[in-house]
Amino acid sequence: MRILVFLLLLANATLFLYIELDNVGGGEAARLNQQVQPDKIKLLTPQQVAALGPAKIAALADVCVEWGPLSETDRARAETGLAALQLGRLLSQKKIEAVANYWVFLPPLANKPAVDKRVGELKAQGIKDVAAVDSGPQRYAISLGVFRTEEAAQTRLVSLQEQGITTAKLGQRAQAVQQLALVVRDPPAAVIVRLKELQADFSGSEIKIGSCDQTT
Repeated sequence: MRILVFLLLLANATLFLYIELDNVGGGEAARLNQQVQPDKIKLLTPQQVAALGPAKIAALADVCVEWGPLSETDRARAETGLAALQLGRLLSQKKIEAVANYWVFLPPLANKPAVDKRVGELKAQGIKDVAAVDSGPQRYAISLGVFRTEEAAQTRLVSLQEQGITTAKLGQRAQAVQQLALVVRDPPAAVIVRLKELQADFSGSEIKIGSCDQTT
């Protein structure tokens, strides 16, 4: 019985001290005032986030950097440029639809067998993004890449000419195409710096910074 009475007295004394200390600190009202006030939180727009330096972007949570659009050839080249960073699961890719206003091509040949033969020769030579045109005004032509900007198309044309494809031409041809974007989730500052360095070598590509998609 004495032990029970002692424990009750100890519990009451502890409760009394807690109440007194709580009053000194201002009580529940004071604690509520010290909490974050949602109505005063200012959300940054994607443009404001993009304007932040690499270190500040890296410090944000749930941020993704998207780089594109890229052709399949450019995607492989871009991933090679990022390989040293060993991004692993931080790096993914997604399909995006872009409007291509220019293309590089070989003028129409006589018939489909001639097209198929030439396509085979180009692929054997290591030329990427080769596709036969099966219909329309340019039927039996061979596409060597479609591009959003004339500058990017011109770069492709020069590269092909250096590889001996001297009959390639550049022309306008607006069309919707499926291309790719590389996505880096929660990128370290060094990755953001590297992406901006690489972008200069991929004409027509853009870097976008914002909240990650739920599926990313």
